[in-house]
Amino acid sequence: MTTKTTKKTPAQRQTKRSRGLFGRIWSLTWKLALVVLAVVTFYSIYLDQVIARKFEGQKWHLPAQVFSRSMALYPGAAVSHPQLMAELKLLGYRKVANPRQVGEFSASSTRIELWRRPFLHPEGDQAEQRVMISFDSDGVSSVARMEDKRQLAVFHLEPVLLDRIIAGDGEDRLFVPTDEMPKLIVQALLLVEDRSFYEHHGVNPFAIVRAAVVNLSAGRTVQGGSTLTQQLAKNFFLSSERSLLRKVREALMAVIIDFRYSKDEILEAYLNEVYMGQDKSRAVHGMGLASQFYFGRPIGELTTAQQAFLVAAIKGPSYYNPWKYPERSQERRDLVLRLLMEAGELNTAQYKVAVESPLGLRNQNKPVHQKLPAFYALVKQELVERYGDALLKQSGVKIYTTLDPMAQEAAEKAVTQTFKSLDKGNKSLQIGMVVTDKYTGGIAAMVGDKTPGFDGFNRAVEIRRPIGSLIKPFVYATALTPNSKFTLATPLKDQPITLKNEQGKTWSPQNFDKSFSGQVPLLTALKKSMNVPTVNLGIAVGVGAVATTLAKSGWEEPLNEYPSMLLGAVNGSPLMVAQVYQTLADNGTYRKLTTVTAVLDSHNEPLPVTRLAKEQAIAPETDFLVQYAMQQVVRSGTAVRLGNAFPGVALAGKTGTSNDSRDSWFAGFDERNVAAIWVGRDDNGKTSLYGSSGAMAVYQSFLNERPPIGLRSIPVPGVVQGYFDRDTGIAKEAGCSQVIALPALKGTYNPAVNCGEPLQWWQKILGQ
Repeated sequence: MTTKTTKKTPAQRQTKRSRGLFGRIWSLTWKLALVVLAVVTFYSIYLDQVIARKFEGQKWHLPAQVFSRSMALYPGAAVSHPQLMAELKLLGYRKVANPRQVGEFSASSTRIELWRRPFLHPEGDQAEQRVMISFDSDGVSSVARMEDKRQLAVFHLEPVLLDRIIAGDGEDRLFVPTDEMPKLIVQALLLVEDRSFYEHHGVNPFAIVRAAVVNLSAGRTVQGGSTLTQQLAKNFFLSSERSLLRKVREALMAVIIDFRYSKDEILEAYLNEVYMGQDKSRAVHGMGLASQFYFGRPIGELTTAQQAFLVAAIKGPSYYNPWKYPERSQERRDLVLRLLMEAGELNTAQYKVAVESPLGLRNQNKPVHQKLPAFYALVKQELVERYGDALLKQSGVKIYTTLDPMAQEAAEKAVTQTFKSLDKGNKSLQIGMVVTDKYTGGIAAMVGDKTPGFDGFNRAVEIRRPIGSLIKPFVYATALTPNSKFTLATPLKDQPITLKNEQGKTWSPQNFDKSFSGQVPLLTALKKSMNVPTVNLGIAVGVGAVATTLAKSGWEEPLNEYPSMLLGAVNGSPLMVAQVYQTLADNGTYRKLTTVTAVLDSHNEPLPVTRLAKEQAIAPETDFLVQYAMQQVVRSGTAVRLGNAFPGVALAGKTGTSNDSRDSWFAGFDERNVAAIWVGRDDNGKTSLYGSSGAMAVYQSFLNERPPIGLRSIPVPGVVQGYFDRDTGIAKEAGCSQVIALPALKGTYNPAVNCGEPLQWWQKILGQ
């Protein structure tokens, strides 16, 4: 049986081939689709892990924030009305007729009403508070709450944010949680950048199409279609390259972010990540830092117009730089304000007030970051010693320091102004200056170069130069101890003297004027800074005993116990001098000077650290006598020019000059600050300056900038009012002739009976 074969037509054969080809293409397509889907799936899983690590771990390495001291106000605080006004200005408080919100204050001649901001203090959160601060001639007289007139024992102002120690990426930011972000900023951001933020799922296809149509019509890019989530993905994870692959990656990451996290979390990340400008080498990120960068105040205190500007600047921080292009910036800000009005977020009156207001920028000449190279170097050294060298690598730590911004500003101005005249005679002169807080033992200011902001050799800490007569108060402190035979009136020999050491070498100290007076009272020898009487006194009490007094007072480097030490043949730095003079100023109590008061971690918990101990180095009654003598130095001694500049103000001080006028020194204090100043040349050349004409001139200029508060004479147990014969120094009673009144140690003050004269017969009978 034969089978009949049907012959296929060409059309049928073509159809079969087409079906076969289509089948192969379809098979290949769905296989490729599966491969692409698998790749996208695995890539999405990878991106999901990358995103999760970023979002759920440490989003940013937050720079370590460095704060100044927190000004403490309490009855009796040594803070004057003008000084508090200056502090409030520095902190960005606004002076108004009647404070109505945080960040505002009003002032009369004797009172300041203040609405303090809330802030984080090392001892815990400080809530906003409205207080009335009253002043008298001694400083603060009272601090009372406005709501109930209750008197406060102590009231703190927030510290000044001095700087942030940033990581190597150059990014700088201040994190602000969403609930602390002004609502108007959030509303304006969504209106301008992403109106459908709460509706889309990370990507808005309609916005992309709309932007494409607009850009094609314009022939250039005039509108973007990226959502806030896409912008966040780009800023967090991607580069700024323009490519299709990057846009696809950006969109994929945006979808994942939107799926994993809430809209509020995304918004918070965006508001703290967005690039807002460039502060020299630092990239300004986030609204919190941008508020400080542009306006110099916390974001919660910005006006409506200022908030609108921050949103306006997002489009192009360089293009809308308000200092370079004010008109362009204001036009963009006004557009944001108009969108807010059209959306009903502002009424017409609010809109008019906002658009008519200036940009209100901070003074661009005033630096955002305090240039304090000398002080910061000491802070970093102390952090390593007390907290370990890994501290600054941690994210979000807060370092509270002892720096007093007003004292630092005064010190820098004093150096700059004084050197305008000092430099005329010697361009090679340099300076080191340290100012401490008498009450806390903290370093309040430091200058290490005649150009204060220069980051180089720190003469305040690193030099070692003979301190000259600055050592003399410690010679006298060694002599004026309880149960000692010496008083302020004790005559000291002022005659030629020659001393011989163990090698047979001789030394014949001379007074400054090369003359001798036979003998002088101990007080006169100190206030006139006489060398020979001081050497005689030092030999009498023992060079080793003087070295011990200096060491107990905080001198940490070895001392060569030779007689020349008594006249300052001891090498030291301004910091070392400030340490021992801080002990003198603090009633003889030694406390190691510090720059750091507390460190909080990223959770605002204090890091444990060993507290610095303190001890009584000099008996309080002895210290009282030495302080009294140092006040006479200013009133009628080698520092009399300083006393004449501030009549009626009790100041203590001591001038110092090394051999051949190579080093000019001054150390002194008022009721609030201790200062130690060196002026000299790096090459140890002659300066033609004395302590009174060089270093003391800087101190006088410092007090011109920071008016001193006179030392308070507080009675000390063990000190009595004594009376002494002017010539012999013998203790007598008040009614005797030719006596001088001087404070004396109670245990050693034994006035002579009958003014030292023999008793008459009738006095003997009455005495019986």
